[in-house]
Amino acid sequence: MKFPTKIAALALLLTASLPPLLNAQEDDLFAFVPDGGRTLLGGLVAEGIVDPGEVLSASRGKDEWLGYLRGLSSTGLDETQMETLAAYLASTMPAAEKGGQTIETDGLALPRDGRDLTLEFCQSCHIITVVVTQDRTREAWLGTMNKPSHVEIGTTQAEREALADYLVLNGGIPIEEVPEELRAGGATY
Repeated sequence: MKFPTKIAALALLLTASLPPLLNAQEDDLFAFVPDGGRTLLGGLVAEGIVDPGEVLSASRGKDEWLGYLRGLSSTGLDETQMETLAAYLASTMPAAEKGGQTIETDGLALPRDGRDLTLEFCQSCHIITVVVTQDRTREAWLGTMNKPSHVEIGTTQAEREALADYLVLNGGIPIEEVPEELRAGGATY
């Protein structure tokens, strides 16, 4: 193999392996942000605890979903995770009717959850700390997200509701749990 060919092969290898490495670093940096409903549901489906056909087509309120989840055999979820998943399911199911973008999770195309939306959209204008350290009511979050500056972001009403529910349950993270490099600067808007 000639020297330029070796360099090209090395560059190709590095280019192919760089995105997963960067994603792993990003995931590690944001590991303090709790899993959202999509991830929690994907785990239950992957473990065979939940039948995706039954969940993806059902329409239930949060309390009904919570009852359903509590009735399952050993989910391994703590109470906050169960409430997070129940709120996600209430906001996004039946998936075909609620719209919004989906993400591939364990072979399923599931609607984005509050964690996904926080990391994808909130950071466009704010440092993550501004969002995840706030302890607010659902109405306060929806009030902010339904303002013109936030509606323009390109989320559906169901996604804004899922995000509000997620932040009510998983927000209010103590600043000490946020990596130092994400604490400085405050709002960037």
